[in-house]
Amino acid sequence: MYAVIMAGGVGKRFWPRSRKERPKQLLDIISDQSMLRLTYERLKNVTDEKKIYIVAGQSLYEPILRELPELPIKNLIIEPSGKNTAPCIGLAATAIIQKDPSAVMGVFPADHLILDTKSFKKSVKMGVQFARDHVALVTFGITPNRPATGYGYIQYSKKDAVCKDGIFKVKTFAEKPNIATAKRFLESGEFLWNSGMFIWKVDNILNSIKLFLPELHESLKVIADAMDTPEYPNVLKKQWATIHSESVDYGVMEKAKNVYVVKSTFDWSDVGSWDAVYEIKEKDRNGNVIIGDVVTMNTENSYIYSRKNLISTIGVKDLIIIQSKNSTLIVNRNDSERVKDLVDLLEREKHYEHI
Repeated sequence: MYAVIMAGGVGKRFWPRSRKERPKQLLDIISDQSMLRLTYERLKNVTDEKKIYIVAGQSLYEPILRELPELPIKNLIIEPSGKNTAPCIGLAATAIIQKDPSAVMGVFPADHLILDTKSFKKSVKMGVQFARDHVALVTFGITPNRPATGYGYIQYSKKDAVCKDGIFKVKTFAEKPNIATAKRFLESGEFLWNSGMFIWKVDNILNSIKLFLPELHESLKVIADAMDTPEYPNVLKKQWATIHSESVDYGVMEKAKNVYVVKSTFDWSDVGSWDAVYEIKEKDRNGNVIIGDVVTMNTENSYIYSRKNLISTIGVKDLIIIQSKNSTLIVNRNDSERVKDLVDLLEREKHYEHI
């Protein structure tokens, strides 16, 4: 399997630690290793290290190579700008099929947390074998343990198990639900969390892009013809400018009829907000996560981070407080997903030095 790590995100929900020059996937948010390094090490358990590729923007070229000095330069695929997951995946598939027309390709976000590597390896192995033997687009669904509203869902057909180990035909995809809908999903037993990880043969995903996103496919054909030639950078830049931003979920997976899901039980989090980090990290007796130069009194259930300047609190609870570089964030934990909106506001008001 060729493993492709999507590492082009800007991580706005993790401001002020996440910045354009060093976004979430390059930060040590969960442990003393970056999210990208954790993902890379995890994938080394399921495939040959030489078959791990990374897709990211030009601004992250040098930071990624510093983070992963062992990564061959040719395994770092540069996209001229972020155009969502469908173009990202299409570009990676186009590069891989030049090397191996029969290749099986796995796609993995750079910033997810998976601790149970044994179960992860088992699920990936199942997905690879199924994708190799079938004209199928395979995704991974995580068995939910609560009615989460921060994840998309996959509805699968219990009657259509295609192998005894737990691969099922997908019935439909559902966007992030409200709490009442999430509870119904959980009670039905037919829904899994959508992990955003995929496995397929490269020709199958490119044929699906041709069917559902024909304009993208035409651009990828032109790009493919220029690969390994001096014209490639200019051709890529020119074609990329014409490509529309589109997610692979909406553009391909929700429309295709040959979609299957590996029902997975490994622990998983997309670590989508500071509150998600709070939930994962070990807490003190007051329910706080304290990192760095912090002094608290009567403070409860909060995440407080400062490596440089002292932060002191009295009589507060359920807050995220983060001081990083030239900026400080204070937000209620329940509103932590709105940090992205705050960064957009900072950009509109031209506070570029802070983002």
